[in-house]
Amino acid sequence: MDWKYRWKNGYKPSRDEAAKNPHLLDESQFDNEQDRKLAEESTRKHLGIPAPTLDEDKPILPH
Repeated sequence: MDWKYRWKNGYKPSRDEAAKNPHLLDESQFDNEQDRKLAEESTRKHLGIPAPTLDEDKPILPH
């Protein structure tokens, strides 16, 4: 089965690359930001990668 979106770098990323990169798909194929976000979420599910959380960039331990 072919994937219906174009990959950002022209190829399907490995799971490690996809987990580190916030954007997996080519942004030029979407009309608005909401469509892109939905497609990114669906892509992460397709690849078996957890979706990023809102507090992902905050440190776990207090300073």
